[in-house]
Amino acid sequence: MTPAATATHRRHTWPGRLVEYVLTERVVLLTVLLVVVVGWFMVLDANLYLVAPYDAGYLASALESFVPLCVLALAELLVIVSGRGGIDLSVGAIVSLAGMAFGFCVGVWGMPVLTAVAVCLAVGTLLGAVNGFLTAYVRVPPLIATLATYYAYSSIALVSNDNAPISNRPVQDLTGLARPVELGGLFVPRQVFTILLPCVVLMWLAVNRATYGRKLYAVGTNDVAATFASLSVPRVRFTAYAGAGLLAGIVAVVTVAQFASARPDAGTVGNGMALPAITIAVLGGVAIQGGVGTVGGVVVAALLVTWLNAGLLLAFEGSEGSQYQLLALGVVLVLSALLNTFTLRRYGRLP
Repeated sequence: MTPAATATHRRHTWPGRLVEYVLTERVVLLTVLLVVVVGWFMVLDANLYLVAPYDAGYLASALESFVPLCVLALAELLVIVSGRGGIDLSVGAIVSLAGMAFGFCVGVWGMPVLTAVAVCLAVGTLLGAVNGFLTAYVRVPPLIATLATYYAYSSIALVSNDNAPISNRPVQDLTGLARPVELGGLFVPRQVFTILLPCVVLMWLAVNRATYGRKLYAVGTNDVAATFASLSVPRVRFTAYAGAGLLAGIVAVVTVAQFASARPDAGTVGNGMALPAITIAVLGGVAIQGGVGTVGGVVVAALLVTWLNAGLLLAFEGSEGSQYQLLALGVVLVLSALLNTFTLRRYGRLP
């Protein structure tokens, strides 16, 4: 039997079919990894290797960081799926600048909260639309365009209030938007239900059930063919970046409520929010080539990264845990990219 025939035979045996199913169904693979990670840290906790309990209560509280990471990863899904090297390095800066706009509306200008939220979302959408115009119509490479706007948006956020946060009483009162709710004895962040679930459902409907979703994947897969099919490729890509800005504006509202402060560096402090969001999107099965990616994969990947980071914080004393988080993110990004490449070559398709 030739090597090619042997490989084909192995793929048609039940272990081969199982391996192919796990590798090509990213949600299944990530769910398995999630169980392994959580189980491993619970074993470490039972053997007193962690500095604090890694239990259900701790996992529920860790969802506070899960919400913004997941929503921004969904924003990256939009722009990466749109193809042509789509990527958005500016989402963290949009969070900072839109958050400052939200802080000004509530804390300085005295607007009602709902009006301020609308302004924040409009600012985020406008900033994303600038990225879309540069990449879709001016045809600036997305990496360069969003890097430039990252610097610009970050600078405007910093100088808008002389590098100082807005943290007066009206802004502090916004913490009620992020107050946890008790569910089965666990205190789950409110924004999981009020922000994350609606965003996930609407994103799933947009990319899986709406006409725009079919156009987005068609453009990301082959924009030349999409053009011959009478699709407006620039408009589809422009809308993807504007949608990413809208999602970043939603995260801005969440971060202001969480911090009880509109911080000019909320989305850019340290390594920022953009790079973890991109990592989660790629881990969730979004192909950097464009045209491939699922909402479910991104959500499970965000949960995996969140609970992995939460475990690492308990595995080391002091600030070492946060440093190892960066190492873990780097390893996860490389492995997910290699896995995408292997799956494409082996089975001719991605999740």
